[in-house]
Parts: sequence; structure tokens; C-alpha cells
Amino acid sequence: MTAALEAIYGEAAGAQAERYRSARAAFTAAYGPGPVFFFRAPGRVNLIGEHTDYNHGFVLPLALDRDLLLLARPRRDSTVNLINEEEGYAPVSFAAEPIIPPEAPGSWGNYARGAAQRLAQQAGRPLAGLDGLVCGAAPYGVPRGAGLSSSSALTVVVAVALASLNGLPAAGPEFAQLCAEAEWYVGTRGGIMDHFCALLAHREHAMFLDCRPRPDGSYLTEPVPLPPGYHIVVVNSGVRHQNTQGAYNHRVAACRAGVALLRAHYPGITHLRDVQEVPWEELGPLLPAQTTPGELAERGIELGDLPGVGPDTLLPVRGRCRHVWSENRRVLAAVAALRAGDVATLGHLLDEAHASARDDYEISCPELESLARAAREVPGVAGARLTGAGWGGCIVALVPNQAVAEFEAHVGARYRGETGLMPAIFVCRAGPGAGPVNVEAV
Repeated sequence: MTAALEAIYGEAAGAQAERYRSARAAFTAAYGPGPVFFFRAPGRVNLIGEHTDYNHGFVLPLALDRDLLLLARPRRDSTVNLINEEEGYAPVSFAAEPIIPPEAPGSWGNYARGAAQRLAQQAGRPLAGLDGLVCGAAPYGVPRGAGLSSSSALTVVVAVALASLNGLPAAGPEFAQLCAEAEWYVGTRGGIMDHFCALLAHREHAMFLDCRPRPDGSYLTEPVPLPPGYHIVVVNSGVRHQNTQGAYNHRVAACRAGVALLRAHYPGITHLRDVQEVPWEELGPLLPAQTTPGELAERGIELGDLPGVGPDTLLPVRGRCRHVWSENRRVLAAVAALRAGDVATLGHLLDEAHASARDDYEISCPELESLARAAREVPGVAGARLTGAGWGGCIVALVPNQAVAEFEAHVGARYRGETGLMPAIFVCRAGPGAGPVNVEAV
């Protein structure tokens, strides 16, 4: 068992072995003795490349060494039974068929249902089910509500388990695309980054992803080595804004408006990615500082159905487009810096990305600013920026190994002093993608 876990967790394999044994005991207590198969899927953090994915741009996420485990035993019928070791999750049971009725919105079981339904649709038949135990508790699991994509990890781990136990493909870009589509079941039509990273990431590497599909529908992904001697540290502000969905759609609308307005000068473009090579000095003057969907409609420009976007919604088009244009360039520069081992340049790019997200895309908040300032005050920290959709959530920082303790103490104290809140700090390493774990006995 140790060798299999070392390939995933490195020096933490010993502690993880105890976690796996404890999970095995909990599974036996729930379902009785018998064979058990182990599967895992990691959380992720986006190192750089924010709000670029839906503009067909570039992102640079990495899988974390914090993951969800799913212990499973195959069944002869199509029933999927799931229990969760964490408090607050009711048991889940459903049939793995091409059409699966959802539970109430917000139910954790809907992520499993989405995975099972999409797999059954692809197979064209009901699947053999499983009895399963989901393990995601601290300190090794993917924290809930921290912006580390615990929901996508759940979708992926259920999909991997069901596919593996049914003899279906459970790896590669096509499977990652299937998992992304499976999560649409819960009602959010998100992008592909989380699922591609969860499945295709490499240990000690970030993953460059070009979010524009190739003509054959495939995507370009490349592993990029992370600098030795540094930890990825994620700090959760504990703040979650309630108006995020409407604000998110406002930014989607502004980007669509920019594309439509630029199309008069660059015919045929469909996304901001299409003008990536045009100097901003040429693009900026072609875009209004702000406009509204109503004003655009008078010019024959429709932005499509976006909840929360009305005819009088103010769209700061120029700034939003400038962020996407510049962020794509920062991602490419970050990849080059990593390959060259240039940590100083990488840190500068992280800081620039934060400023752009704050000033041009306006997705920061006072709590995130407090965390970013505190992080940069620690000697040796290469850079820090907000990560995720924004308006709360997390920052990510590149911290020298020897400065981690000082970072935790300083950032925790400074943030608590400025906001009265206690941040959650996760010291992480980049882990491998999802899959079965070949442990013989625990």
C-alpha cells in the first residue's frame, strides 16, 4: 500500500495510509465485510488565468494534494448507494440510468446523479451500481466552500468509480469533457477547467490548458513544472458574497459586448481570444468605457439570455476586455517563467493578475485585499493574488518552504486584526489527477 500512496502523496504517504485504513474500517461498518475498491479525485486551485475560460482563453491550474476518496463495492443491480463521512450529508440512493430525477437544488447527491446519468447516456444503458463511502474530511480532504472545487472533485470521483467498475473509459480529455457536462446536471453550466485539472494533472506540476477546442473537439493541455523549494498556500477569506451569480453574468455580458463591438473591425471573431495578438493600443479605443444592453440593442447587438442582466445594466466594456486580453498574456508569460525557473517574474505576474482582477474586472473585496497585502509582507513570498470567481473566497500565494510558518502566523494575525475574521490556511503541494488507487490491504 505504501508504494501506491507514495506515488500520489510523496512524503505524506504514511499519514495517508492511516486515513485509508480508517476509511476502510468505516466502509466495513456501513456495508459489511467484502472487497473494496478505492478511488480519488483532487481539489484544484487556479494559479493564474481568471475569467479567461469562457472567453476561450488560457488557464494554469494545479491539482492539490487534498482529495476526495470514494470507497466502493460493485452491485449486481443499478442502485447507487452513497454515504458521506462528513456531518450534514444525508445518505443518497438512486438508479444509475440514462434519466435520473434530481433531488432538491443544493443536494450533494445531485453531483453523483449527474455523473451517473451522463455515463449511462454515453453507454446507452443502465450501469451496474455500487455501495460507496465518500471521505473528504480535514485535514486531507477538499474543504467545502473554500473555492477549491470540492463539487467538481465529487463529480469526478463518482464518474471514475462508476466507469471503472463498469469497464468504461475513465481517463483522458474525452472523459474530462464528459465530467464537465455531467456537472451541468446541478444547474450551473460551468467551464472545463476544474474537471480537466482533476483528471489530467501531474504531481509537482501545474497544468496549462487552452480553453479553445481544436477543430476535432480536443483541447491542448501541457504539464508545467512548479519551482522546487516553494509551497502553494491557499488562504480562505471566509467571505461568500450572495450576489456573485448576477455579478458574474454582468462580466460575461461585458465580454460578449466587447466581441460584438470589435466584430465591426475584425469580422468573424467569436471570442476575445480572437484578437489576442492585436495590440491593446489598437483595441482599447474601439471599445466604450461603458454601455448598456439597451444601448447595444438599438445598434442591433443582442447579448443572449443572461439571468440578472437587464437593458439598463451598466457594462464597463473596455476594462473587462482589457483584463481578459492582459490575463491571457500573463498566463503565457507565467508558463514561460516556470519553464525557465524564474520565480521572481512569476511572482510579479501573480501580483499583476491580482491588480487587473481588482481594477479592471472588479471582482475583489476588502477581505481579499487584506489577505493579499498581508501575504506580500512576508519576506520571500513570490506573489499573491485572488483566485476563483472573486467577491470573496481565496487567495493563492507562492511561499518558500522555510517561510511557511511565518506566513501562517503573520497572515492569520494581520487578517484577524483588520477584519475580525479567522482565515483558513491550506499549505498544499501539487498532486496527480484522479483515478483508482491500487492498495491491496488496509
